[in-house]
Amino acid sequence: MLGELIAGLRDDDYRPAVLGAGRTGRTVVRATRADLSRLTGGYATALHARGLVAGDTVGIAVRPGPRSLAVLLAAYHLGLRVAVLDPTAGPEVLLSRLRLAEPRLVLADAAAQAVAGWAAPLARRAHLALPDLAALAPAVTIGRRLPGTAPGLVPARGPVPAAFDGDGDAVVVFTSGTTSRPRAVVHTRTSVSAGMRAVRNLVLPVPGRPVLGGTFFVLVPSLAGGAPVALPARRPRTLVRQLARLAPQATYLTPPQLRAALAAGARFTGRIYSGSAPVSAGLLAAVRRAGAEQAWGVYALTEVFPAAAVESATKTAFAGPGDLVGELLPGVRARVGEDGQLLLAGANAADRYLGEPPSPWVATGDIGRVDGGTVVLGGRCKDMILRGAENIYPGLYEPALHVPGVELAVIVGVPAGDGDERVVAVVQPAAGAAPEAVRAALRVPLARMGSARPDAVVLAEVPLAGRSRKPDRAAAARLAARA
Repeated sequence: MLGELIAGLRDDDYRPAVLGAGRTGRTVVRATRADLSRLTGGYATALHARGLVAGDTVGIAVRPGPRSLAVLLAAYHLGLRVAVLDPTAGPEVLLSRLRLAEPRLVLADAAAQAVAGWAAPLARRAHLALPDLAALAPAVTIGRRLPGTAPGLVPARGPVPAAFDGDGDAVVVFTSGTTSRPRAVVHTRTSVSAGMRAVRNLVLPVPGRPVLGGTFFVLVPSLAGGAPVALPARRPRTLVRQLARLAPQATYLTPPQLRAALAAGARFTGRIYSGSAPVSAGLLAAVRRAGAEQAWGVYALTEVFPAAAVESATKTAFAGPGDLVGELLPGVRARVGEDGQLLLAGANAADRYLGEPPSPWVATGDIGRVDGGTVVLGGRCKDMILRGAENIYPGLYEPALHVPGVELAVIVGVPAGDGDERVVAVVQPAAGAAPEAVRAALRVPLARMGSARPDAVVLAEVPLAGRSRKPDRAAAARLAARA
């Protein structure tokens, strides 16, 4: 799929490729297919000139847009492995991930470098924090440079290097683990392409009509099918105007984005897809009432994207226990393990976790059942908390809460309605510690937790359970819900 897209780009094709929205919601052409062709070829040539070869790893921290898309396509063209750097994870977590990925080069835009430097105090208010990106590998700037940023990687002219022809690692996406032992999903070129084909077959983009969505798995299949892609506006009211002006044939938004758009009075056209978090029947029905021809919930994991899908009418009609996430997509297989956990496999499944051997089945962390090709979930069996469209792993952040004056601390999720959760830290002060002093001591570690920062901090004795007297997370969650 990616190879097809790259091969189909031409320097003389001036059809719109990547669209954006101005403040009034008007459509702005951010890049034509010719622009994307030149950027992809230019970045491939520039990366090749720096001595990067197939199998090398590059870290990427670039905001969504034409340049980030071109860099990813250029890396794929050369057979490089991309390690995705998330500026919301927190600097200590990112440093541990960089060490594991061992990138030869870090590609970052000026905004990402500002988050790691002079703009860090401002960025922390938006839950963004990055370490010094040059700490473990040389860094270069993608796009416009600002004072104090790394040297720029300028798209080079000249013959584009030959495309890498073979399989191998394509992308590394960090998901969980600890700072001492991060865990990362490794997708190969084969599994990434299979996932892209699955999305294309689900969305069925028509050439020439825009598709709205900001993820790589939406951009590539749409562009490969000849459809321009529009990056969603961040502000709900601007997004409402953008939807009205574009009238997209298909739209992909996360459940939080959909809820915000509906609250702002959005009207939809075509087919709407939503995932990355639980998608309720009520939310899909509301989208249909707002004008969508179809509204789909997509069940996907970082390890298997996408896995299953269900349309609003089918989900609304389901009366059984659990959460119907739909029919398995072609090529995806499922079974239930002895512990009741749903296991998935297929061509679009990740090859392995970084540093671990390949595994034919992916453990989803979800309790589920499979009836023919239909999947119904019955809850999560992990400690993972899901807020908005973000997975939050308490083990990554709890150690930082054990500051002087704190005896024990856990982070739990509390149901917040419509499948969402609030994140609450239950902190047990040490004997004699003043509550005001404990809260003051927690300010710095809380500020460095990025998007995992709790919605609330409850000072209370952490419940314990079992012979080993480990923290009882279920009891702590009940305590947090009452506080």
